[in-house]
Amino acid sequence: MNPSKPLFSAIFFLAFSTPVAAQATAAGTRQADTEYQSGAVLWMQTAGETRALQYQAYYLARLELERDLRARRRDARRRAVVVDVDETVLDNSRYQATLVWEHRAYDGASWTAWCNREEATAVPGAVEFLQYAARRGVRVFYITNRRIAEKNATEANLKKLGFPDVTDATLLVRTDGSSKEGRRQEVGRRYRLVLLIGDNLNDFADVFEGKSVEERKAAVETARTKFGSRFIVLPNPMYGDWESAIYGYNQQLSDEERASRRRSALIRIGN
Repeated sequence: MNPSKPLFSAIFFLAFSTPVAAQATAAGTRQADTEYQSGAVLWMQTAGETRALQYQAYYLARLELERDLRARRRDARRRAVVVDVDETVLDNSRYQATLVWEHRAYDGASWTAWCNREEATAVPGAVEFLQYAARRGVRVFYITNRRIAEKNATEANLKKLGFPDVTDATLLVRTDGSSKEGRRQEVGRRYRLVLLIGDNLNDFADVFEGKSVEERKAAVETARTKFGSRFIVLPNPMYGDWESAIYGYNQQLSDEERASRRRSALIRIGN
């Protein structure tokens, strides 16, 4: 553990090292049905296909950026690329694996403790692409729903991995609601946004936010020409609004109710 962060290290130790029965009291967590996530976490951590898709996404991003750099634009503003952080440039699958192993639900304290360990690894292809963008004079912005309490450690983690142009001005964390639209608009007022890169549809536009499963699919159909050109999507089956949509964004559902909704959402033979 990093001795310079004793408080957060202690929280993380309590959250991930105490017996399961003691966790609810010690770290404010609860036992939860997380075993269903093991396949998704294993896919992220072990599948060669995951790495291939990540490299593919950033290769496509480079092709699109190069195409834009060659084009003559009337808009004289400096170009910018906006990336999400978690599961887009930073890999947090170890945290997710720990929740599955301990049969625990996500909680803010253990998440903050994980962030402050500064141990997330880089998503394959991300550092190289963003370094290339920075060398070509493109401004890089990191728009994340990590909170202010996690900002300093997130900045340090990104810098440690070699991500470029990580500053207080370019790392835009969540300060109020979860929507990123305001922060995107803030960047867009000063720069020309060439690419938006993320693992969640909400990383691209507010039209996807708070929508049902079918509404999200319909919104994708409407915006389909932007995927692969303006929007670049990274794979993340571990968590996200795709799952929240199945639950109707109801955070009060029990594990049994969540499991029931997941089963009901399955499209089977004969449906």
